Amino acid sequence: MSSLTYDLTLAGLSVGSAAALTGIGLIVTYRATGVLNFAHGAIAMVCAYVLRQCVVDWGWPLWLGATVTLLVLAPGLGVVLERFVFRPLAVLGGDPAQTLVASIGVFVLLVGGAALLWGQGAREDAPELVPDEPWGQLTVVLVLAAGVAAVVRRTRFGRELRAVVDDRQLAVLGGIDADRVAATGWAFGSFTAGLTGVLLAPYVRLDPYGLPLLVMEVVAVAVAARMRSLPVAVVVALGIGVAQSQLTRLHPSGWGEPLLQAVGTNLFVVALLIAALVLPGVGTRDALPRTATAGVPTPPGAWIVAAVLFLLPLGLAGRDLHTSVQVPALAVILLSLVVVTGRGGQISLGQAAYAGLGALFTGLLAAGRFPGLPRLPELAALAVAVVLVAPLGLLTGWPAIGRRGLALALATFAVGVGVSRFVFAQPYATSGLSLGRPAGFDGDRAYYVLELLLLAVALLATHALRRGRTGRALAAMRDHERGAQAAGVQVPSLKLLAFVAGAALAALGGGMLGMGLRAFDAAAYDPVRGLLWFAAVVVLGSDSALGALAAAALLVGLDAGTRGGVAAALIGVLAILVGRFPGGPYEALRTAAERLLLRRTPALTPVGARARARLRPAPPQAARSAPVPTGATATGAVATGATAGTAPGSGGRSPAPPGTPTPETSSATAPTPAAPLLTARHLHARYGGFTALDGVDLDLFPGRVTAVVGPNGAGKSTLFHCLAGTLRPARGTVRLGGRDITALPAHARTRLGVARTFQQLAVFPSLTVSENVRVGAEQGRVADPGAVERTLRLLGLDGPVRALPAAGLPTGTLRRVELARVLAGSPHALLLDEPAAGLDSAEVAALARVLKALAADGTALLVVEHDLDLVAGLADVVHVMTAGRIVASGPPGNVLNALGTAAGP
Repeated sequence: MSSLTYDLTLAGLSVGSAAALTGIGLIVTYRATGVLNFAHGAIAMVCAYVLRQCVVDWGWPLWLGATVTLLVLAPGLGVVLERFVFRPLAVLGGDPAQTLVASIGVFVLLVGGAALLWGQGAREDAPELVPDEPWGQLTVVLVLAAGVAAVVRRTRFGRELRAVVDDRQLAVLGGIDADRVAATGWAFGSFTAGLTGVLLAPYVRLDPYGLPLLVMEVVAVAVAARMRSLPVAVVVALGIGVAQSQLTRLHPSGWGEPLLQAVGTNLFVVALLIAALVLPGVGTRDALPRTATAGVPTPPGAWIVAAVLFLLPLGLAGRDLHTSVQVPALAVILLSLVVVTGRGGQISLGQAAYAGLGALFTGLLAAGRFPGLPRLPELAALAVAVVLVAPLGLLTGWPAIGRRGLALALATFAVGVGVSRFVFAQPYATSGLSLGRPAGFDGDRAYYVLELLLLAVALLATHALRRGRTGRALAAMRDHERGAQAAGVQVPSLKLLAFVAGAALAALGGGMLGMGLRAFDAAAYDPVRGLLWFAAVVVLGSDSALGALAAAALLVGLDAGTRGGVAAALIGVLAILVGRFPGGPYEALRTAAERLLLRRTPALTPVGARARARLRPAPPQAARSAPVPTGATATGAVATGATAGTAPGSGGRSPAPPGTPTPETSSATAPTPAAPLLTARHLHARYGGFTALDGVDLDLFPGRVTAVVGPNGAGKSTLFHCLAGTLRPARGTVRLGGRDITALPAHARTRLGVARTFQQLAVFPSLTVSENVRVGAEQGRVADPGAVERTLRLLGLDGPVRALPAAGLPTGTLRRVELARVLAGSPHALLLDEPAAGLDSAEVAALARVLKALAADGTALLVVEHDLDLVAGLADVVHVMTAGRIVASGPPGNVLNALGTAAGP
């Protein structure tokens, strides 16, 4: 027994060493660049293939092939990726969404390229670089880990590396060569990936899909180490490897035998699920795969062209028709990603799991093998399978409530891998399972007609989630999640809705695909396929149903008409270039065409422009009301309207409605209310060891403007977040009209009448101005049909500008859009965070008049502002904060004069 234990321990150390190498490479790359390299497994696979090519096919000595592969190819590949893929993204701003998609694009490209070069079959003759014993591998791992830890902690390069990760732009300003640091990190990470691949290849399946997925499964060790601690990653990897090896000694019996055996052979997958779903998320920066521009309009006649193209296969026969049967089914699966990712703005790398479950459940129900349910006809089985799979969308929807960006990507990927390993790969669930087609639709042509009908249903469901109140709320959540919460959108419920709807559509498409193939093929729903589908939808337009249809036709058509791997390689190239056209290829072509047209437009010389202005002067009213979406001209138009006391497009109307008291007298003559509307008592908040709030008390009264001023770091923003519901204080209470709302989230407070704006503009760029305002009205406290039009008139947004997308409008207009959205919900208390940020003096004056009119109408206003001139002319009461406490309060004249005296010489 002791000999068996020793042998199994050695085997576990061998597996754990390979996992530790992966963890070291992922952590170093992440710490040097801030990128979780999803292509790590693909790089490992390519290096293993290249070493085999050199040694087996070309007859090179093993040492020479290993030297070229590990010391030239692997680090060179990392440097190339950093230089031509990820460095341009970092220079453009390092958008985490584009970086994530580009990383997945590299994965897909390498997998597709390997399938093209070496075929899709498994190779069993990979050369053995290190003997099948753990000591050599373990030595390599420990030396690498110790060396990297020493470099990071004790050298100048290590300090530079940490500085680049914390703030790349600040590091560059400090004289650090961030490009050199990032290139070094990528080179080392790729080296460890290549070493992992050549060590594992002799003992696992060497194929374009299996080895990359196997390597990515052990990303759990890096996540468990919080993408920081190399010793923790090594210990976790070795521990899981040994435990997995020892579990092979167990031979359970009974109904749980297959499941326990699956756990024992896939312990790294279990660790991945725990690390991604249970441990606190890593990389929580916003990484939503959304565009920062308005939605691209559908070209005229595009749907007609799509309908004709999808009807063409009805004229085909034989193999061509049989291949075409896969296109509508895959299109339905990709529509599920349009709902979750394109419309809901949530990363989902596990849709292949739901598609596979739809096919599996359909087959089990049709065969009478589903526990507790009778045998059903195929079409009824498909419908029931969709109903059964839809609630399982909570597996990825629930983590999405508290996660986003990289953490959400890992959680959804972990669910996809877990379902693949514990369900699809287990004989107890899939052995002997075949799928038939519904009665009357057995032939390919008849079944294709049925698929077109189901695709039409899926398109209608997707369209329904794009329109109306739900569609606007989804778009708001996608464009600006915190802004949507402030507008009253129930973000957690909406995320769950998106994932459940996405799971239902994926299950429908998966069942259709299984019936089209007449079998359940686990490889068709592999997690690697899920990555490919995600990349295809994102690069072809994640919020476009036409993009999903085009992606389905492209993926099926290219792989059927050419050598396998062409479609993956093409999608990989497009995903790598996603930073250049985040809205998809069509938007890139449209933008390029517009630039060409602008270049060809004849322009007048300055003399000619002055002559035309003298001959045909522009009417003043037209100049004020014409919406100019971008540039200095738009800003000037806004300033002109504000100076005259009107807003652009208002037709000369005053911002205040008829009968509103004048700003000069409204605050002065308003009686002091007997009771405050919003109160904060003894608020305490801490960030680590820093005290941000230390027993703050605050009262907001109806009809009065309260201002909070103070230096940076005084706690103003923390106080604001506690009142708005985006941060829960460690101690203390917040009450609204006597009701304790301390534990209520932001959207619930909005519906009770506490609304807020943001220092950084919180508008929804893909929605028009009127749709932005409508979101606030629909989610607000009072359902008032006239609230939208009244608010648009109040803030001078009822002209042509109302139909323009928010993307590209000048800052002054966007400030009014944000304020209009908030006011459309009829708030009792309005919290304004730096409302004058980015505005010129004329726009600030116009804003002050509107805010005073709101206070005169009974609204309680809180303003956190650095512009003391605005505070002096606007506020009724001023509170001064320092070091988390309110140190002075009173009328603005007294308090601000005291501040000026204290700050003087």
